[in-house]
Amino acid sequence: MGQATKVLQLFKTLHRTRQRVFKNDTRALEAARIKINEEFKSNKSETSPKKIEELIKIASDVELLLRTSVIQAIHTDHNTLKLVPRRELLIENVPYCDAPTQKQ
Repeated sequence: MGQATKVLQLFKTLHRTRQRVFKNDTRALEAARIKINEEFKSNKSETSPKKIEELIKIASDVELLLRTSVIQAIHTDHNTLKLVPRRELLIENVPYCDAPTQKQ
């Protein structure tokens, strides 16, 4: 797979991840859309294969971090937040378990 194909695929993956992670949060959806587009646009003219690979790695890491670490929270009152984890973030974790398993 060529670098241009990888970059385009990663761009699309980041936007799909953004839509899942920030679902129903229009401010976060828009901010993430703008940031993704700005980052890709600012590096559009990059020609160094090594630098492009570095940027692909950074973008892949960001996508993984968003998908596995971000949990939405809703203010229920001035002191309380309600966490809204996505299904894929719920794992069965037995105390002192070195290998948590996916919750069914």
